[in-house]
Amino acid sequence: MKTRYFGILALLLSVAIPAAAAELPGRWTAEFDSPIGVQKYVYEFKKTGDALTGEATFERSIGNGAVPLQNVKVDGDKVSFDEPLSIEGNNITISYTGTLSGDELKLTRVVGDFGSEQLTAKRDTGAPAK
Repeated sequence: MKTRYFGILALLLSVAIPAAAAELPGRWTAEFDSPIGVQKYVYEFKKTGDALTGEATFERSIGNGAVPLQNVKVDGDKVSFDEPLSIEGNNITISYTGTLSGDELKLTRVVGDFGSEQLTAKRDTGAPAK
């Protein structure tokens, strides 16, 4: 009897875990303090087939803009992606790692060798994903 319950539990978990990747697509907004001042971001993630892609639109003291995100990955509730940054011809990678929980994305943002910030992005439920 216990084996049957464990089998049902394993089946339910195997269905629920892949569903986490389906939760990332959409529009996420964040605002956080950093060494260069307050930064405002909008992250947009899309899923096409098995591929996840993303774009970041930002407002910060060193300029506003948009950039495609790289290496977007979801493993269960763990999320990671990279944001390329170019400052005066120097290329830096901003690496994000974090946890997805419902409509909240808690992230650690590591800016090359310069430091890191913690931020929380909230799902924008009023805007459909592109």
